[in-house]
Amino acid sequence: MGSAERHLDDSQPPEEGLDATESLPPKLLFEISGRAGDGEGAVFTLEVKAPAEDGASFVPAEEIWGLEGGLGTRLRIDTTMVVGTAGAVWSPLRRLLELDVPSGIELDQDEVGELLDGAATRLSESGFEVQWMDGLENCLVSTVVIGASGVIQRSVADVFDGSDPLAFSWRISIDGDPLADEERLAVAWAGAPVIDLRGRRVLVAPSVSRKARIPDLKALTAIDALSIALTGSTRVGDERVDVVVEGWLKNLRDELASPVPFEAGPDFDPAGLEGELREYQREGVAWLDRMTGLGLGGCLADDMGLGKTVMLIALHLRRLEKGTSRGRTLVVCPTSIIPNWEREIERFAPGEKVVRYHGPDRVLDDDQAGFVITSYQTMRKDADVLSAETWGLIAADEAQHVKNHRSASAKALRALPARGRVALTGTPIENELSELWSILDWTTPGLLGGITEFKGRWVESVEAGREPEQTARLARLVRPFVLRRRKIDPGIAPELPAKTVTDHLVSPTTEQAALYRKHMAESMAEIRNAEGMGRRGLVLNLLTSLKQICNHPAHFLGEKDGVLDGRSGKLELFDDLTETLVGEGGRALVFTQYVEMGRLLSRRLQENGIESRFLHGGTQLSTRQKMVDAFQAEEFPVFVLSLKAGGTGLNLTAADHVIHYDRWWNPATEDQATDRAHRIGQDKAVQVHRLTTEGTLEERIADLHETKRALAEAIVGGGEAALTELANEDLQELLELRFPG
Repeated sequence: MGSAERHLDDSQPPEEGLDATESLPPKLLFEISGRAGDGEGAVFTLEVKAPAEDGASFVPAEEIWGLEGGLGTRLRIDTTMVVGTAGAVWSPLRRLLELDVPSGIELDQDEVGELLDGAATRLSESGFEVQWMDGLENCLVSTVVIGASGVIQRSVADVFDGSDPLAFSWRISIDGDPLADEERLAVAWAGAPVIDLRGRRVLVAPSVSRKARIPDLKALTAIDALSIALTGSTRVGDERVDVVVEGWLKNLRDELASPVPFEAGPDFDPAGLEGELREYQREGVAWLDRMTGLGLGGCLADDMGLGKTVMLIALHLRRLEKGTSRGRTLVVCPTSIIPNWEREIERFAPGEKVVRYHGPDRVLDDDQAGFVITSYQTMRKDADVLSAETWGLIAADEAQHVKNHRSASAKALRALPARGRVALTGTPIENELSELWSILDWTTPGLLGGITEFKGRWVESVEAGREPEQTARLARLVRPFVLRRRKIDPGIAPELPAKTVTDHLVSPTTEQAALYRKHMAESMAEIRNAEGMGRRGLVLNLLTSLKQICNHPAHFLGEKDGVLDGRSGKLELFDDLTETLVGEGGRALVFTQYVEMGRLLSRRLQENGIESRFLHGGTQLSTRQKMVDAFQAEEFPVFVLSLKAGGTGLNLTAADHVIHYDRWWNPATEDQATDRAHRIGQDKAVQVHRLTTEGTLEERIADLHETKRALAEAIVGGGEAALTELANEDLQELLELRFPG
């Protein structure tokens, strides 16, 4: 039996050789009484009590010294040792050891103040109990109060511009009831640790008296006050204190912490939206509408494939419908997906004007309606032009591109004035918490403080996992500003189709466009002067070359070790797709027609720190099966396959994403490859990504699939061979580059 379990009712003397600490009383009780009045001449007595024989009550220490025999001797020794332990926690108790019987001592007012200001708590935490006697009540509580009168404010300018500081002060209360001004003054200027208050003898800690004397703390900006209100506590000096939130700030905090109210069903969808939102998408639009309507902004961090783009479009339309937009919407995104944004807006909001602000001839007109789409690169170059307009809404797509707050893109984005800001990303945190700070400090400036403050207050303790309470406080602060849904969430999974196909239209780079035009012109000159089999061969070579240029200039030029960065719109999008899906815990099959492109993709994945394997026609049968087994066992996240070698005969249900890097003439072949993942045994929704280069042969073939079925059957059904029979003019029209810039 250890010391924490031994009581005075032990009837047997300790065994010989038993360690002395084995018989220590489990705790002592210190009773503190006040006498001779409550003024400056008051005298306080601390009496020591030890557990009685029944183990449930306490007896004065003198009774232990009155016990006879071995048990009494041992208990006197034990009690003295425990008093010494208590003296190590609070030094005035060491005076007990100077007495023949450590039964009690007198305390001066400063010592009583020490007990009230933390010494009693330390003793309690060490297993010693402190009780206040003679009706002394330790009932004064000091809390910090933030708030303002009035109703919730909804304007960025009115609330979060920092011009109207909020009161931030100490409040002293008894049993939750705040003191009146005259009572607070009595506490503030109390000359002793005890005063008469409301007919009670109330203990006054020196720290409480100081707070009552100077209750007002430094005033806060609205956003700082909101941060404290959400976490529920703050530090004042070295003390962490709970916070009471009042007025419109309390209303705002409560609104942010509550589920978003929205009307279920199609009636919620804005009138200008072509198509119908899913239920979780309506909830997402309602959340975005609330956050931007409050002037706070937010980060929509849904998994890839849940429809962040259509939710942003619906938000634009909803704000327009409600009259809260007050300006057009600017979408900033990677260059490679500008065409995709244009196409999605034209599809879901056909009544809205779309301006592509990109390329050498870009012009920003004065029309204050619709969408403007630009790239991060153009935004950096034209920050002065874009910052001259106050945008109704700014959306930063693939917002992980501005996760480095020191980058030129992040700085330029912060310079753009907007009435609402939304970050779209599936990976708000990829490596460290400071990435989340960079995104949220743009959507809701000041919420997390400056970067240095954020790192000192949160990063060191949270990332190290040392302080679970601090992690919980950060979660309370951040949660209202980040909406994160996963495909596997119970409320979302049933709404997702078993297979979703997304066509990604990407812009060619300047190098790709130049190579495409040059090779097209040179090849067509040869084709016009050729006939028969020679002409057919030239056409087939041209088709292959143009597709390789769409993939990557290094593919077309045969540069096995060539530079990959910045040369291909497809590869830029491929980087974003794979980094996002791997960050979300996804697994992908990547198909390409070309072995050399497969090798380039494998190299690119390695450069990005993503483990992969490459299966092609030259892979040995035994190695092929090992690769398949390893992927199915989730030993690596991305499996690159040549279309011919990996498009049939494989069961790869560990994948929930399929990426077709280049387009095959026959859609059935693509479907067969997709079915490596989307087949019997698959228990996840599969998302298919088809990458198409804008304005090129690839887009023309994709259009034929979708719009001209009869012609598609004639041309696509026959594959490349059918195209060799086209007249020169038809071939020229089909293949020429139609891309601005």
